[in-house]
This record gives sequence, structure tokens and C-alpha cells, in this order.
Amino acid sequence: MRAAASAPRSALRVAVALCVALGWLVAGCTSVQESAQPVRDARSADGRNAVRATPPAPRAEPRAPDRPADPSRAEADDRRRAQIRLELAAGFYQQANYAQALEELRAAFAVDPNFAAAHGLQGLVFMDLGDRVRAEEAFRRALSIAPEDSEILNNYGWFLCQTERPREGIAQFQAALRNPLYATPARPLHNAGVCALRLGDTEAAEGYFQRSFQVDPRNPVAMYHLGEIYLKRNDLDRARFHSQRLLSSYPPSAETLWLAIRVDRRVGDRDSVASLSSQLRRQFPTSREASLLQRGAFGD
Repeated sequence: MRAAASAPRSALRVAVALCVALGWLVAGCTSVQESAQPVRDARSADGRNAVRATPPAPRAEPRAPDRPADPSRAEADDRRRAQIRLELAAGFYQQANYAQALEELRAAFAVDPNFAAAHGLQGLVFMDLGDRVRAEEAFRRALSIAPEDSEILNNYGWFLCQTERPREGIAQFQAALRNPLYATPARPLHNAGVCALRLGDTEAAEGYFQRSFQVDPRNPVAMYHLGEIYLKRNDLDRARFHSQRLLSSYPPSAETLWLAIRVDRRVGDRDSVASLSSQLRRQFPTSREASLLQRGAFGD
């Protein structure tokens, strides 16, 4: 995105918007631990980048008063009960029902106070509520229990990036990537790219987005930002590749249409610009991008 001072905040706004518009749950970008999911993924997330959460499950039946004689069996039963509460909390979090999510998390902690995934989700809830102090406490507690959990590291990194600590955030994303078995490495890679944009380091951001795209060629956040970077560099072939791939892979958003309009305008494809402009006005008439189009503010 932009290397100018206003660019980092705009980059984050778009990353979150993409996460939401394209169905990524939290922090574009984050994820809710089932085991996270962005950052938010998504209502998203954003913002949430992106939350991946298990749908609410039926409530567990009350526990029988007599605990199993086998301690290992008792521990497994407690973890199962805590996991059910976590799944319920994740579902409520997706619905932005934070009070109920916190209630379910308290129930999970009553059964298993050292459930790292539950502390990680609590961090996401407090982050969305704007309570930075308790969010950080929850993330740190989760990592004290599971210091190598890549999803928690990713979500904590997104929290740091959104609280004006991008360098610390990138360090968390890099730690998340050290796990060779991590199932979704594209997420911390594109999150690191967004954080690098906050620092005004477009070169580093490009590297992270390229790696994210290589790992997951359908990653919308990586495609969008690579399109923006190449457009600003006037590398129109690559800018058009990513803008067109993004539109062909996902339902359009105001942001992705506006990127494609600016790329095709620079290329000189008037028919495409006219068609995409009509689509932007029709589908997103009140968007910031429609307003920019109306004013002819293409940023040339």
C-alpha cells in the first residue's frame, strides 16, 4: 500500500474490510482458537481478519457428582467440558455477543484454568471491546501456558499491530511461522505485511505478501496489497494479474473494485473501467470508493 504516513492506517482498514467482505473471521486476519483466527479473520475482522471458530454446540449435560476413579480420565473429561464451553464462546464471539462469550469462557476456566485456547479467545474478546490491558493479560497468560502455539502467537501479533506496536507484532508472526506443522502460515505472513506497511517499509511488506501468496494463491489480503504495491510502482502487468485474480476468486467489494478500476484505467482499458465503475456505483453507492470515483480522485 502507501509508504506515506496515512498509508498504514488505510492498509489496516482495507485488510480488515477484505477479511469481513470475503468471509474471513477476525484479526484479516486473526483466528479463534479451536484447538485460532486477526485478527475478527469474520464478521470480519478485522477486522477481524479473520475468525475461524466452531459453531455453537449443544450445551453439555450436567456432570455427574462422582468423578471417575482414574485421574487421567477425569482430566480428559474436564478438558472435554472446557472445550464445549470454548466452542460456545467462539460462536458468541462471531456474533459479537461479547457478554455471553465471556460468560462461557468463565465457565471454561472454572473447569480448566490452564486452557490456553480459552485465554487466547478471551484476548480477542477484550481486544474487540477496546480493553487493551485485559486483552494483553489474556494473550500473555495463553502464551505462558502454550508458548509455541502458532494461532495464539498470530492473534497476539495482530493485537500488537493494532495497538501501535508493529515491530513487536511482526516478531510474534515470525514466531508463529517457526512451527513447520502450522496449518495456515499465509495468515501471519499477510499480517506481517500489513504491520510492515504501518512502519512504512513497503519492500518488507511486499516480501511478506509474496510469501503469503505463494503459500496460499487464494489469499485475498495478499492479492489486494500486492495489487496496490505494483500499481504504485507502475508495474501494471503484475498489478492487473492480482486485481483480476482477486475479482475472479471472490465476490467483489468496494475495495477490490476500486483497485481494478485504477489498474485498468492506468492500462487504458476504457471498457473495463466503465463496466467496473458502473458495478461499484450500483453495488456500493455509499462507499468511500464510490465517492472517490465520483470525484475522479484516482490518486495518479
